[in-house]
Amino acid sequence: MRLLSIQSHVAYGHVGNAAAVFPLQRLGIDVWPVHTVQFSNHPGYGHWRGRVLDAATVRDLVHGIEERGVLATCDGILSGYMGSAEIGDAILDSVARVKRANPAAQFCCDPVIGDSDRGVYVDAAVPALMIDRAVPAADVLTPNQFELEHLAGQATATLPDLLAAVDAVHARGPRVVLVTSVHTEETPADAIDNVVSDGAGRFRVRTPKLPLQVNGAGDAIAALFFAHLLGRRPPDEAMALAVSSMFGVLRRTLEAGSREIMLVGAQQEIVAPSQVFGAESVR
Repeated sequence: MRLLSIQSHVAYGHVGNAAAVFPLQRLGIDVWPVHTVQFSNHPGYGHWRGRVLDAATVRDLVHGIEERGVLATCDGILSGYMGSAEIGDAILDSVARVKRANPAAQFCCDPVIGDSDRGVYVDAAVPALMIDRAVPAADVLTPNQFELEHLAGQATATLPDLLAAVDAVHARGPRVVLVTSVHTEETPADAIDNVVSDGAGRFRVRTPKLPLQVNGAGDAIAALFFAHLLGRRPPDEAMALAVSSMFGVLRRTLEAGSREIMLVGAQQEIVAPSQVFGAESVR
C-alpha cells in the first residue's frame, strides 16, 4: 500500500508527518511525505524556528512524484495542517492529480483548525477553505470535536447533537467521519470518546482519560485509522484499532514522563496494541 502524506513536519518531536509517517511505515505502508511547514519543534513549546513552505514547493514536489509515473499506484492521500489557504489549494490540486491517475484512491482530510483549549490556531483563511473545498473533496474526514463544531456550525454538547453535526458534515461529501477527543454530557469525567460514522452505522470507542498533555496524538490516530480503512477494515474496527494503539502509546509516554509521544519506544503498540477497546453502536 502506498500513501501520499501532505502535512507539517518538525525536526524534534512528533506532530504532522513526524507523527504520521513512522506509524504508517510500522504497518508496512510505503509513505511519500510532503511537508507543508518545516519547524524545529511544534509551537506548543512557545518558540520554534523554521518556516511555512510555499504552495509552489508543495505543487513542485507532487509534480516530481508524478513524473516518476507512480501516482497510479497511490492508494490514498492524507492531509493535515495546511499553513495557508494557498497551501490548501496546492493540496487539493494534488488530490485531483492522484485521483486522475487512480480513481480508486481515497482522500483522508484531517481538518486541522484548532481545539477546545486554544480555539482556532490556523491562518484566518484556512477554516473557510476547509468548509468550502476540503470537506466536499474528502472521502474520509477526521476532525476533533472542536473542529466538527466549526465545520458543521453547531454545538455538540450531547451525543445526539454530535451525531447531528456528523450528519451535517456527511451531507457535504465525506463518506466516513471519525471524531476524536469527544466529551459530551454522556461522557464520564474520567473518560474520552471517539465516534465514527459511515452514514449507515455510528460507533463509539471509550477509553480512560490519561493525565497527559502532548501534541500529535490526533495526527497519529488519523493516519492509523486511514491505514486500517484502506486495509479493508470496517470503520468501527479501524477506529478501535487506531484508538487502542494510541492509548497504548500514550500510556507508555505517561509512564516515561515524556513531553513527546513515544512512537519509537512504544512502537509495538502500533502493530499489536496490548489492550484493545471495543466499539459500541450508538444513535
